[in-house]
Amino acid sequence: MGDNAALFMTVFVLLVIFAGYFYFEKSSLGTKEIAIIATLSAFAAICRLPFAAIPNVQPTTFIVAISGYAFGPYAGFLVGSTTAFVSNIFLGQGPWTPWQMFAWGLVGALSGLIGRRKQGGMSVLAFSMVCFLYGFMFDWIMNLWHVLGFIKPLTLKAIMLAYLTGLTVDIMHACGNFVFSMIFFEKFYKVLLRSKRRLQITYIGNDNKQYEGEK
Repeated sequence: MGDNAALFMTVFVLLVIFAGYFYFEKSSLGTKEIAIIATLSAFAAICRLPFAAIPNVQPTTFIVAISGYAFGPYAGFLVGSTTAFVSNIFLGQGPWTPWQMFAWGLVGALSGLIGRRKQGGMSVLAFSMVCFLYGFMFDWIMNLWHVLGFIKPLTLKAIMLAYLTGLTVDIMHACGNFVFSMIFFEKFYKVLLRSKRRLQITYIGNDNKQYEGEK
């Protein structure tokens, strides 16, 4: 049963990632949108590297979250999943990479949904609390990968023990996210929102020019 669960969950994670990038290939995203997603992914990946020596304390989760919050769920998913892949080029690729891509992609997508619902009206403290929870969500997804891949036999006691063992670093990740968000939320959000508005103005201007040409 444990092997079947591991296979099912791994296939599910891979299908989600594949579907995300397949849609990206077929989507009508403009070059400027793609450039923004690529820039944010590279920035989040680079910011992960200096903190690699500190277990689970890095600004990457916050950057992915604020990117999704500003640009929407799909852009957030792409930033999160791409960040994991790019940063692991330097930190090491492995069977954990798709799970990290899925977990950070989920952080970006959920933040995008929150951004749409709140329409940019979320307070710094509220967003920081969400980032705090993301720390546990991300780590529990990664714990699931560890449990399914390495714990034999798969029992409830063994699963609980595995999650309890990682609780310290889970708390470190959550607290790190909270601190980074409290410090940088307003500055990052203003910059990203300005970029989004310029992008929208560019497309409106292009549409008007096309309309005038048709006339």
